[in-house]
Amino acid sequence: MIIVSHPTGNSNVRAVLDGLHDRDMLLRFHTSIATFPGNLWDKIGQLPPLSEFDRRRFRPHLKPFTRQHPWLELGRLAAGRAGLDTFTAHETGAFSVDRIYHALDRYVASDIREARQATAVYAYEDGALESFRAAKERGLTCVYDLPIAYWETLRRLLREEAERRPKWAATLGGGIKDSEQKLERKTAELELADIVVGPGSFVMDSLPDWAAGKQRIVSPFGSPVTGTAPARAAAPTGDRKLRVLFVGSMGQRKGLGDLFEAMRLLATPRVELVVLGSLLAPMEFYRNEYPDFTYEATRPHAAVLELMASCDVFCLPSIVEGRALVMQEAMSQGLPVVITPNTGGADLVIPDETGFLVPIRSPRAIADAIQWFDDHRDELPRMSEAARRHAAGYTWSAYGGTVARELSTYLAPASSPS
Repeated sequence: MIIVSHPTGNSNVRAVLDGLHDRDMLLRFHTSIATFPGNLWDKIGQLPPLSEFDRRRFRPHLKPFTRQHPWLELGRLAAGRAGLDTFTAHETGAFSVDRIYHALDRYVASDIREARQATAVYAYEDGALESFRAAKERGLTCVYDLPIAYWETLRRLLREEAERRPKWAATLGGGIKDSEQKLERKTAELELADIVVGPGSFVMDSLPDWAAGKQRIVSPFGSPVTGTAPARAAAPTGDRKLRVLFVGSMGQRKGLGDLFEAMRLLATPRVELVVLGSLLAPMEFYRNEYPDFTYEATRPHAAVLELMASCDVFCLPSIVEGRALVMQEAMSQGLPVVITPNTGGADLVIPDETGFLVPIRSPRAIADAIQWFDDHRDELPRMSEAARRHAAGYTWSAYGGTVARELSTYLAPASSPS
């Protein structure tokens, strides 16, 4: 029986929980806030200003297994709304994400020491150390979910980007700013892990050589189930701009600087770049880099899908990811993709069918791919349908089911000799 922990929950976590539950392998789930029909968070989430709680919704059958530890997370949400950035500052803030992960980790460690039925603990990067130490005391299996490239690979790539595009260095995010203490914690977590779970080959290939002997489970994330995207019956006509969409935090970890350079290389009024994301620098910075993009502010998920359906091609030239879910979301809305292998989605690209795979740090290759779509607009309806079909083949039930099935194999008692 497995104890699972994650501070917020997301589609990945929900799928794993459902997979374990379906196989009667789930003992407990620890999180900060979980919304179930009729509970306090469900009622709060019905108020428009507090819709954040509705995003913490879990299926009702998980309620008996769930233990909530809400106070630090409530503090983080309140500080964020009040603009008290000091309280949520990276690593140091009283309500920082790191503090929330570590506090939950300690709660789970206490549970592990008491839970006689537990056979394994399933924890995520940055929130596993104390849980794994407690598990080792009892001889339990430690399952480590690594949703993004291992820190050594991530930091190397980001440091190279800081040197390559120094003006964009401030947009690279926390991975380049992590303290030595945090990095040592990540290393210790992986050292204690028996099984590593990841969404694709890019994450697994990022693991250090000394972790080669650990069991590995690879299962790609699922795509959204929408069923609302209209089929593209006709190609965009020559008098309409080809709309190329980027979605993500507006930094160079996502390759936005390279995409801007690609648009400068194209220098054509026939292509419109649409950027939806959160600002990591003043808008003036982005306009100085490439003035002609159309900015779209962040919005609810349904509205994001609606915007996707209004565009023609999706581009995400990321330098380092785990597996960016937004790629499959865009494909579900009929957008062929231009992506790098480092998005974790190389398997999403079927040449001449669903898009193009381009090298990282190659604005010329990005520009050439976008130019191809502009030159072959008559191919877009066919490729749009191919992208939609391919994305639909990745389901959350398959993701969670694969993780649970392989865990059941690893955790099954060895057969007694005859």
